[in-house]
Amino acid sequence: MSNLSTRAEQLAAFDRLLTIMDELRAQCPWDKKQTTESLRHLTIEETFELSDAILEGNPEEIKKELGDILLHIVFYAKIGSEEGNFDITTLTNALCEKLIRRHPHIYGDVQANDADTVSQNWEKIKLKEKGNVSVLGGVPKSLPALIKAMRIQEKARGVGFDWEEKHQVWEKVEEEMQEFKEEFNAADEKEIDKEKATAEFGDLLFSLINYARFIYINPEEALERTNLKFIKRFQYLENAAKTAGKNLSEMTLAEMDVYWNEAKKQ
Repeated sequence: MSNLSTRAEQLAAFDRLLTIMDELRAQCPWDKKQTTESLRHLTIEETFELSDAILEGNPEEIKKELGDILLHIVFYAKIGSEEGNFDITTLTNALCEKLIRRHPHIYGDVQANDADTVSQNWEKIKLKEKGNVSVLGGVPKSLPALIKAMRIQEKARGVGFDWEEKHQVWEKVEEEMQEFKEEFNAADEKEIDKEKATAEFGDLLFSLINYARFIYINPEEALERTNLKFIKRFQYLENAAKTAGKNLSEMTLAEMDVYWNEAKKQ
């Protein structure tokens, strides 16, 4: 990799991007018709593409996807300036001021010598700034449930509501597992109360996410890595079966397991 650019080069590159955005907004039919609403779903898609690149550990793709997200930020700022609401300057300065306010251990006289204390200070300051009645008020309602559970737990931790030892969290997992087993006994053929079983399964998932967070595992990342691993192995199974002239829907589970075990060794 070449040497990193200087601050002057960084500023020149950003100025170039702003100029191009101005030109596209003025001259390109597609760019001219975009609104914050029309860009929203595209921004969500770009964010997931960045997530994929990060999980794949591909620096070139990460760079590309970060560029796409930067474009969206500049695009929103351009629209904001046209509507007289904000521009890239007010947006950036507001961010800078927020970072300074939320890092009093750097820009003030607060002591914070570890990441947990910094996180707790951040949440307390954020709560005051937003004027939320609840600590959990800042968790977006539209977040996927797994990520939402993690953020809820993190915010509760930020004000000191958390377990003290990891063994306590694991005991809670085991407790929820037992309650779920009592509600849904796999060895029992009687019809289950789906509503109760669903509630207990939700409690079990929540406790597992809590334990993952407590031992510094990101549950969303862990599950996505398992998803990718399954996809890779299943596609190996599909290709191997096709090469052997077999149709998956006509194969027994035992036959498929042969290829599945081969995939696991790859």
